[in-house]
Amino acid sequence: MPTADELLNARTVEELADCLIRAHAGPVPRLSACGAELSDRRFSERVAAIRDALLADLPADFGSFSALLHAALGDEKFTGWMIFPVTEAVAVRGIEFVEPALGLLADLTPRLTAETAVRPFLRVAQDRTLSVVESWTRHPDAHVRRLASESTRPRLPWAVRVPGLTADPRPTLPILDALYRDDSEYVRRSVANHLNDISHDHPDLAVAVATRWAHAPDASTAWVLRHGLRTLVKKGHPGALGLFGYSADTPVHVAGPVVRTEVVAIGGSLEFDCTIRNTGPGPAPYLVDYSVHFLRANGSHMAKVFKLSTRTLEAGAEWSIVRRHSFVPITTRRYYPGTHYLQMQVNGVPHPTTQFELTAADSPRRT
Repeated sequence: MPTADELLNARTVEELADCLIRAHAGPVPRLSACGAELSDRRFSERVAAIRDALLADLPADFGSFSALLHAALGDEKFTGWMIFPVTEAVAVRGIEFVEPALGLLADLTPRLTAETAVRPFLRVAQDRTLSVVESWTRHPDAHVRRLASESTRPRLPWAVRVPGLTADPRPTLPILDALYRDDSEYVRRSVANHLNDISHDHPDLAVAVATRWAHAPDASTAWVLRHGLRTLVKKGHPGALGLFGYSADTPVHVAGPVVRTEVVAIGGSLEFDCTIRNTGPGPAPYLVDYSVHFLRANGSHMAKVFKLSTRTLEAGAEWSIVRRHSFVPITTRRYYPGTHYLQMQVNGVPHPTTQFELTAADSPRRT
């Protein structure tokens, strides 16, 4: 993952200043000095510093401010991560000018998405903002159509929450209805992630929406539904499982998991196997996942479900599964040495756990 310095640095600021000067902004002294102030700052702090410098240098009048940025859009070098603080500046300067400010964000988003900059408008003028955003679903540019779905996600990463949409996401459903069959995979992925966001707080609503889409599908709808309901499927939500043909009541015998590596060093892999047997009178579909109960710093455990595979088994048939789970360090999870647990989940139903030990990377393995 790129570092803050790789995304926004002194060179980025210099290039942004050059673009604005070529767009006849006049001197931009605060912005020009800002590049030297970014060292040792986090990404969000860099964005804020550049945003504030832009607001200090550019016209206070929104009409003049907007005209300048539209002029800069004529420069092909006005693109990339320099756009992020520009859109945040639009959210500040244009907050009282909802429709024209959102129009400016739509123009900027093909250079780098403006999704987080839409959030302040949703917080202060939800209905007016959604009226504009819904019009974006008919835009010829896929970047703008994606902006319609992405900017209104209830749990948009790195963005401020919009309490109104978290409490009641139904106002965004016309946007999703218009886009779930979009020609662009880029747009459809955003729609699926938006539906998954809804599922966290309103699971039954998410299933109802997915069911409606399932009755009016295109060639890509099945993927959108699987991705959009992925959290509910992992949680064993009956409605989500049923939409894909799985039932928690399907007869099954699960042997395992059998841990092949009872001690795993951080940086290594857990190896395990299990056997799934259809104990029913006829063929049945099985959705098999597994969960790792990770030890936390406070001594408690937190389970995370991982996808494994699916298969339809004839009556009496068995399915043997072998899996490796990596404990190579990643930025989104910290590992703590100690006892962890492993558990199989079939058609949303968890089965008994087994334990294994995770050791520090330089600890010897037990024999």
